[in-house]
Amino acid sequence: MKKQILTTAIILGLTTMTPAFAERIAVVDVPAVVAQSQQVKALKQEQTKKIQDLEKWLTTVRADVEKQQTQEGKDKLLKKYNAEFAKKKEAIAKDYQARLKAVDKSISETIAQQAKAKGYDIVISKGMVLYGGDDITADINKVVK
Repeated sequence: MKKQILTTAIILGLTTMTPAFAERIAVVDVPAVVAQSQQVKALKQEQTKKIQDLEKWLTTVRADVEKQQTQEGKDKLLKKYNAEFAKKKEAIAKDYQARLKAVDKSISETIAQQAKAKGYDIVISKGMVLYGGDDITADINKVVK
C-alpha cells in the first residue's frame, strides 16, 4: 500500500511538473524558405550575370591571344590573363560567399524573431524531425524577403 501511494505521488508530482518543463517546438523547412527568398533569387541572378561577364571577358582574351604572332607572345599574354582570371574568379567567389552568408544570417534572424513572437522555445529544421512540432514555414515565407 505504501509503495502504491508513493508511486502515485511520484506520478502526480511528475505530471504537475511537466508544464514547467514543456517547450513549444516549431519546425521550419529551411530549404523551402531559402528557395522562396527574393534575396537569394537576386543574389543568384547577380552571380549568373557576373559569370556571364567573365565568360565574355574570356572570349575577348582568347581573341587577343590568338592575335599574337609568336608562341612566346601568346605564352606571355596567356600567363598575364591567367593571373588576372584567377583574381577575378576569386573576387567573384568571395563576394558571393560574403553575401550568401549575410542572407543566411538574415533568414536565421527572421526565423528566430518569428518563433519568439509566436512563443516557440525551440525551432528545428523540418528535415531533422520525424514527428511533431508546429510547422511555421508558411509564416516565415511571408516575412522573408
